Amino acid sequence: MTPSLRVVLLRPKEDGNVGAVARALRNFGVTDLVLVSPRAKLGPEARRRAMAGLPILQRARVLGSLEESVEDTDLVVGTTDLSGGRTRSYLRRSVTPEELSLMVQRVQGTVSLVFGPEDNGLNREELARCDVLAHIPADRTFPTLNLSHAVTVLLYVLHRGRVPAEDPVELHGATEALFFDLLERFLTECRYPPHKRKGLRLLFRRVLGRSLPSRYEYTMLLGFLRRAMYRRKGWTKTAG
Repeated sequence: MTPSLRVVLLRPKEDGNVGAVARALRNFGVTDLVLVSPRAKLGPEARRRAMAGLPILQRARVLGSLEESVEDTDLVVGTTDLSGGRTRSYLRRSVTPEELSLMVQRVQGTVSLVFGPEDNGLNREELARCDVLAHIPADRTFPTLNLSHAVTVLLYVLHRGRVPAEDPVELHGATEALFFDLLERFLTECRYPPHKRKGLRLLFRRVLGRSLPSRYEYTMLLGFLRRAMYRRKGWTKTAG
């Protein structure tokens, strides 16, 4: 498995689950655990369930927001218990763990796996921030997995599929962020309808997230947008 993995837990409410997650990280060779605004006070139950993962639990960083936890990340993978299938709902368009494994086998960079709280999962804003969504298929009458079980399943599939890539793709989250900032400026300058911008941004994030553009490819996209903005200014002056 080429990428460096980070597990991010948003607002976890059960300390035993957090301990079990730390144990799962130890099982699959992952050491980076981040807790965002945890509601659980990590006590004896968390330490007991962490077992050999106790050092990971003790080193876990506690941060105040999802953005802080992924600001140095190259790919943000959110988890959801629902799949949008082939609908137009870009918010819920997701991949299976096996599909995600095939995607990340060939990349270099930091991949954050983001899990929502036990009671209601990731909200719409948090889902929209993720580049890719992963969905663990389960019986539709009860599709929601326990937090630690979901982490374990996803890490297991990624661990099982680790194969060194012959020609790895170098991800670069900072260049991706520049692209989305410039895209927002481009949409404003070309007067794209404001009520449609959110959906278009989300479409770009989902499509690009699944295709995993390299730093070079994002740089090419940045060049295209800059050129288009420059040319549009020229057209505007000529028309005036």
